[in-house]
This record gives sequence, C-alpha cells and structure tokens, in this order.
Amino acid sequence: MKTKLRIACLSFTLVLSGIGHAQQRHADTASVNDYNKRANRLRDTHPDSTAFYAQKAATLATSLHYDLGLAEATVNQANAAIIKGDYPAALSYLSKSKSVYSKLLENAADDVKVKNGLARTYATSGIVYTQQSNYFMALESYQKALKLYEETADKTSISKALNNIGIVYKSQSNYPKALQYLKQAAKLQTAIGEPNAAMTLTNIGVIAFESGKPDEALQYYDRAERAFAQNPNPIGLALLRNYQGDYYRKQQNFTKAETYYRKSFDGYEQLQNKFGASLALYNLGKLYAEQHKYAEAMPLATQSLQYASAIGALDQAYHSEKLVSELYGFLGNTAESFRHYKNYIVARDSIFNQQNNKKFAQAEMDFEYRKKEALLSESGKRFRLFAILGSLTAILLVLLLLVIHNRRQVKRRLTLQKEVAEYEQKALHLQMNPHFVFNCLGAISSFIVQNGTDSALKYLSKFSKLMRLTLEYSKGSLIPIDKEIESLQNYLELEQLRFHNKFEFKIASSPKVEFNMGLPPLLIQPFVENAILHGIVPKEGNGRIDVAFDVENGQLICSVTDDGIGLSESMLLKENSVTAHKSMALEITKKRLEIMESTTSKTAQIDISPVANKNGTRVTLRLPVQYIP
Repeated sequence: MKTKLRIACLSFTLVLSGIGHAQQRHADTASVNDYNKRANRLRDTHPDSTAFYAQKAATLATSLHYDLGLAEATVNQANAAIIKGDYPAALSYLSKSKSVYSKLLENAADDVKVKNGLARTYATSGIVYTQQSNYFMALESYQKALKLYEETADKTSISKALNNIGIVYKSQSNYPKALQYLKQAAKLQTAIGEPNAAMTLTNIGVIAFESGKPDEALQYYDRAERAFAQNPNPIGLALLRNYQGDYYRKQQNFTKAETYYRKSFDGYEQLQNKFGASLALYNLGKLYAEQHKYAEAMPLATQSLQYASAIGALDQAYHSEKLVSELYGFLGNTAESFRHYKNYIVARDSIFNQQNNKKFAQAEMDFEYRKKEALLSESGKRFRLFAILGSLTAILLVLLLLVIHNRRQVKRRLTLQKEVAEYEQKALHLQMNPHFVFNCLGAISSFIVQNGTDSALKYLSKFSKLMRLTLEYSKGSLIPIDKEIESLQNYLELEQLRFHNKFEFKIASSPKVEFNMGLPPLLIQPFVENAILHGIVPKEGNGRIDVAFDVENGQLICSVTDDGIGLSESMLLKENSVTAHKSMALEITKKRLEIMESTTSKTAQIDISPVANKNGTRVTLRLPVQYIP
C-alpha cells in the first residue's frame, strides 16, 4: 500500500514538474517577445537601447531554441546597426534572420507571422543596399518583400514596400517609375490612414524638386511636415529638413537653408546616425563655401569627413575630401589642399578597387565551387549507375553504358561551347573598355586645353562617376537597363559639357521594359558617341539625340537617333579625313551580337539607316530579351 502511495505521489510530482516547466518556457518566450517589442519601439529614437534589448532577446531566444524570437531579434539588431552606419554588421544579422525565417517557412508555409517576418527582413536588406547605392539588389529585396506582404494582405507594409521601390527608382533618376510606385503608396496610405504617408509626400516632393518644379516641391514638403507633426518619425523628419535646406539653397535664401540643414544635423545627431549627420555637415560646408565663408565652412567639412571615415562611407568620404581640399585651397594652405586632394583620389580609387576586388573574389569562388560540384556530381552519377546496372545482363550493361557515355559527351560538348562563347564575349567586352576609356581621356585632354582647369575638374568629376558605373558592371555579361540608362545619361551630360551644349538629348524607356531586364554592357554607348562626333558635331547649329528602349515581339529594341548631317555625308567626311584612327566599335559590336545569337539561340540584329524625310541617322539594335537572375 505504501509502495502504491509512493508511486502515486511521484507521478503527481512529475506532472506538476511538467506543467511548471511548460509555464516557465511560456514565460521565457514572452520575455523574448517583450524585449523585441521594446527594441522595435525604440528604433527611431534610441538606437543604443534597440541594440541592448535586441541582444537580450537574441541571447534568451538562443538558449530556449525559440527560432521565431531569434529571427525577429536579429532584424532588430540589424536596424540598430543601420542607424549607426555599420552596414556589414547589418547584412550579417539579416543573413542570419533570412536563414531562420526560411527554415520556419518550410514547416509552416501558411504562417502569416513568419511570412511577414521574412518580408521585413527583405525590406530591411533593401534599406542597406539602397544606402550602399546597390540599386539592383535593393530593388530585388523590396520586390521579394512586396510579394510576401501581398500574400498576407498586410496593407501597411505593402504601402511601405511600394514607397521604398519608388525611392530606389528616384535614386536612379527614373522619375516616371518612381512616381508610379510612390503614387500607389500614397493612395493606399490615404485609404488606411498610414502614419508613413509623410515619407511618401517627402519623396514625391524631392522628385518635383529634381525635375525643376521647386514650388510644387515646397507644397509637398509643407504637407510632409504637417504629417510628421501628427505622426512623429525623427529620422524621416531629419531627412525632410535636409531636403528643405536644398530647396532654400536653390532659392539663394542662405539663412533659411542653414537653419534647415542645422535642424537636419541635430536630428541625425540625436539618433547617432553618422551617415545622415555627415551629409548634413557636408551640405552646411558647401553652403558656407558658396558664400565665400571658407573659414566657417572648414570645421563643418572636416567633421563630415570624420563621420564618413568612421563608418566607412566611401562615397561620402570621397565628396567630403574634395570639399576639404577646395577649402584649404581657398584659404591658401596649398600643402593641406594637396594632401586632401590625394585622399580624394585614393577614396575614388578605393571605390573602384573595392568593387573590382569583390567581383574578382566572387568569380574565383564561383569557379572553385563549380569545379567541386562537377567532381561530386560525376562521382555520384557513376556510383548510382553501377548500383542500378549491376543486376542487369552483360549485354544490357554494355548498351546502357554506351548510351549514357554518348549523352554525356553531347552534354559536355554543349557546355564547353557555351563556356567558350561566354569567355569570348567577356574578351570582346574587355576590348571595348579601353576603346571607350581612350575616347573619354582624349575628350578630357581636349577639354582641358579649350576650357581651363576649373571646367576640366568639373568634367573629371562627371567622368569619374561614369567610370565608377562602368567598372561596377564591367565583369558581368549583362547590365540592368536602369543602370545602362544612368550610364548613358552621365556620358551625354559629359559630351554636352565638352561641346558647349551643342545638342539636346532624351532617353526614354517604355513601360514594357521590366526592371530586371538586361543587356551587354557598353553596347549602346559607341553608337551614341558616333552620333555626337560624326552626326551632330559637323552640323551647323545645334542638334538632338534620342535614345529609346522598348520591347516588341519578344525582342528588346534599342535605338539611337540623331538629326545630324546624315549617313552619306558622314561617310564622305570619313573618306576625306586624313586621321589614322580606326573605329573598332561597329566591328566589335557585330561580333558580340554573333556570340549573343549563338548563346541564346535567338536573333540579334543591328540596322543603321538614314532618318526618313530629313537629315540624320538611326541605329536600331534588336536583341533577345534577357533577364538578370
């Protein structure tokens, strides 16, 4: 009897212990959720507190094996790192969060909370890529976030994703697409009473300002300011103050411009956001420099440089070094001016080299990975074949081995042909790059002789931006069309400057052209260059160049049209010319199109013809539609 009583007591104790353990775990996971809520709530006002609570949540969630809490905590840690400008740390946290959310989604495909969490991770990644000027990756991240939010019908988050996509297109100066997404966001925000409407109004105002409509921009800025008063957002308000400073600076109202720039700086300082603070200080320094207050501008530019250097923001450091160099020059300190000018050149080269080194390292890792994968694949196939065919007769074994061997040979031959074509395409692209650079450097040399040092520095600044874009995509087989448009925009602005606005230009992209379509880099630029040099320059009076991108019958249509002297007269001038220079652009382009045809098994054509009923030439490229993965 005593034994039975002892067993009953023991069983009761175990049950109570199990209940107590379950209750304790529930309390602990609730603590994780509470830490995450605090971290998220304090994100915009107290980034240090956000980092503190996010770390506590991550530590506790790890000990509990509470994956959902851990994934949310790492996103909060990423947000704290973004505000402080530590982008490598932010991307590291986000990579961990994506991994955890993806595993959770595999086991719970319809879980709304998990989908929204993964979408938030993609959206936060988009913020980092945007601030790093990696617009292709930013668009890809925001589109993934938008798709997940649409699946969960989260209207608030959908409006934010639409707004962010609009911001990326705005950063690329693709204003039609930017307005398309921003207006969708504004319409949805108005319908649901979304607090972030202020940010959307700010961005629409920026587009109006950059499109040469300052009065319209000011109206949107005023509406945004009223919206921020109703729904406070410190980082958004700091950004708005910066844009308001830009507006008044454009209006030559330096007093108001300074007031708004300083408000922007104070806001970023309170948030410990060194990226924004560096930008505000740079704008203040430029404002004083424009008023010839070089002594007052110097400490602002120096502090901007210190902040940019501290967070590794190379692009901002590049601009700040240049401003500091110019200020020392104005103040008569030649040695310091030269030292900072050298730093400016180093920063510029670091941007280029960083991109190149990253691409070289990635290419090397991809090669090694493919080689190992191929070896493992071959070994695995042989093992499976011997295991399956071991029970068959000798005749069937021989026949099957012959068939498999033949198929492997065909596949290997096709693979090798494709790889040879890809490497040949890259080799031709490398031929084009020096041709392009030599032409640009020749133009810069001519410009220095004609226009003097100050104008040449302006030209060099534009050229460096163009070269940065060229190097960024120089190793890939395809470049996003938005990046190609940005590159052509820079190149045409350079040539406008060189030839004293002898021509106007317009670059248009049809709505049929999707954001992830691509084309080989430096394919269009040589024809734009020919249109300028052989069509517009010999012409009396000013001219016009139109570049257009469209999709017709499953082909990407790229056209370059000028109203210059015309094809026949241009060829006559070339025949009478005594120069020994021989253009390689057309020959290389035709070869690249042949390779494109062989790799895609689709037609790639080029047509050069006079413009009907008037002087001028039109070059039309008909390319296979290709998408960048």
